[in-house]
Formats: sequence, structure tokens, C-alpha cells
Amino acid sequence: MSIRFESKKDLERENKAVKLFCDEYGLTYEKLSPNDIDFKIYKNGKFLFYLEVKGRLRNLKECYPLPIAVRKLLKMADKKEDGVILWACFDGVVFSRIENLNGRIRMGGRKKRKGSANDIELMAYYRRHGNNFKTIKYERLQTKT
Repeated sequence: MSIRFESKKDLERENKAVKLFCDEYGLTYEKLSPNDIDFKIYKNGKFLFYLEVKGRLRNLKECYPLPIAVRKLLKMADKKEDGVILWACFDGVVFSRIENLNGRIRMGGRKKRKGSANDIELMAYYRRHGNNFKTIKYERLQTKT
């Protein structure tokens, strides 16, 4: 059995990112269970797509290549619905619809932690070029309030 490593700070970063994203586009969100995709996204009460938020401990200008576990992409694909991957950086978010992503797959991840089954795994990495990425800076959230 693996241990969950999401900290309070990780969850705060995730919530800040989804709030920025939804506020920017006039959307609402529903948090899903811990073993699912992160959110369901709605417009005027109608389901639009699933959203997976990945923490990226860098600024937007230095966030590439963007990593995500292949298992997360497969989980998203299994939903048979539209999906968006969003990376939450220090100064904003970068995101793309999954069908627009084109990257490289290789073993990767992070330094192995005791009790973790998913630190070293099959990962996808996306460069800026050839992908349909959009960004929103957190400063936009502050200017809207």
C-alpha cells in the first residue's frame, strides 16, 4: 500500500490554480475523490470536462518541459470525456486540452520516497513548441477582485 504525499500546501496550490482557471473563464468546479482525476468543470451547471492539476515548483518562464505521469493520462482517457491538464506554477498556470498534447514518454519522476509506489514511473514530458498551451498569471486574479 502506498502513502499519500499530498500536503496541505499542495492542496492549497491546487485550489488556488483551479480557482484562477475557473474565474478566468466563468466556470465552476467539483473536487473528485482522492483516487480520481482532480476536478469536474462546469459552465452554467453543465459538465464540460475533467481537469487534472499538477504542481510545478517553478515560475512560468522556466516550467518546461511539463511532466505528468502516464497513468494520469490513461485515467483521463478512460473517462471518455474531454480533459484538460493544468500545471500550477508559482506565478500562474499553464494548461492544454489533452488531445492537443504532443510529447515524449520515458521513465522519470522524483527521488524515491519511503512508502511511495509512484515516485519513479512512466512519465510524459511536454515542451512549449508544438503544443497548444495557454497561460494565466496569478496577478490577473488579484486585479479582478
